[in-house]
Amino acid sequence: MKRPGDDDNHQESHFALLPHEESGERVDHDGNEPEIMARDGQGEKRNIELEYETPNTIKFLWLGTYFFFSLMLTLYNKLVLGSFKFPWLLTSLHATFASVGTAVLLKLGYFKLSHLGRKEHAILAAFSVLFTANIAVSNLSLSLVSLAFFQIIRTTVPLFTVGIYRIWFSRLYSTSTYISLLPIVLGAGLTTMGEYKYSTFGLLVTCLGVVLAAVKTVTTNRLMTGTLALPSIELLLRMSPLAAIQALLYAILSGELSAFADKMAHREGNVSNFATIIFLLGNGLLAFLLNVSSFQTNKLAGALAISVCGNLKQVLTVVLGIFTFGDFAVDIWNGAGMLLAMTGCVMYSKAELDSKSRKK
Repeated sequence: MKRPGDDDNHQESHFALLPHEESGERVDHDGNEPEIMARDGQGEKRNIELEYETPNTIKFLWLGTYFFFSLMLTLYNKLVLGSFKFPWLLTSLHATFASVGTAVLLKLGYFKLSHLGRKEHAILAAFSVLFTANIAVSNLSLSLVSLAFFQIIRTTVPLFTVGIYRIWFSRLYSTSTYISLLPIVLGAGLTTMGEYKYSTFGLLVTCLGVVLAAVKTVTTNRLMTGTLALPSIELLLRMSPLAAIQALLYAILSGELSAFADKMAHREGNVSNFATIIFLLGNGLLAFLLNVSSFQTNKLAGALAISVCGNLKQVLTVVLGIFTFGDFAVDIWNGAGMLLAMTGCVMYSKAELDSKSRKK
C-alpha cells in the first residue's frame, strides 16, 4: 500500500490556460504600454471588482466544473494512460489542443482578436517562457526530492500568492482570509505526508518552483483583469502555440521524443499504437476542458482562490485514490489533514463571502 504522496508517476505537465469571451468594446492596445506586474491602482480595482461582483452561483459553478474535470483527468490518466513518462510531450499536446480549440472558436466567430502592439506581443512571449520555466523547474525539483516533500512544499503556494499581492500590488485581504489559509496549507501538507528526502539544492529548487507557480497564477489573472485585460480565450490563442513549440523543443533536447518514438516502434501490432494515439487524444481533449474551467475560475474568483483550489485538489485526489483504487494507506495524521484542509476551505469561503458583503 502506498502512502499519500508516494506516487512515482507524478509529473508536472498541466497546461492551464483559458476561457470565456467577454462582451463589450474591443480594446486597441497598440502603442499603450501595459503594466502587468506593476502597481496599477485602476487595474487592481477592476481585479477586485470582478472577484467580488461576480455572483456566487457563477463562481461555485466554475469551481465545481474545475474540480470535476480535474478529477476526471486524474481518473483517466490512472485507468487509461498509466505511467506515461513523457511530461514535455504531454505538455506540448495540451498546448496544441489549446491552440487548435481556440482557433476553431475564432473561426466560428466566438471572439475577435484585439489589435496588439509589439510590447503586448513581447509580454505574451515572456508569459509563455514563464509557463515553460515553471514546468521545467517543477520537473527538476521532482528529480531532486521525494514526491512527498515536493507536495508539502507546493502546499505553500497560497501563502506566496498573498505575498505577491501584498508586496507588488499593495493588496490586503481580510484577517479571516489570512487565518483560513493556515489550516488549508497545514491540512494539505498532513494529507500528503510521507517519506521526506531532499538536499539543500533540491529544497532551493523546489522553493523556486513554488514562487514561479504563484507568479504564474497571479500573472495569468492580471493578463485578463489588469491593464492589458485580454479576453481569456484570446490570451490562450496567442500564447499556447509558443508554449507548444517550447515544450516540443525541450522534449527533443531531453530525449523524450526519441524515447517515445522508440517505445512506439517496439510495441507489438498497429492496433496497440493506434489505441495509444486515441488515448492521448482523449487526454488532450480532457486537458482542454480542464484548462477552460481552471482559467475561468482564476479570472472570476481570483488567483488566491485558484491556489486554494490547488490544495483542495491534492486532498480530493488522495480521497479519490482511497475509495476508487485503494492506493493509499491512511494514518491518523493523513485523516486529520483532510479534515483540517476541508475546514480551512469552509473558513476561506465564509471569509470571502463576508468580504463580498462588506464591499456592497
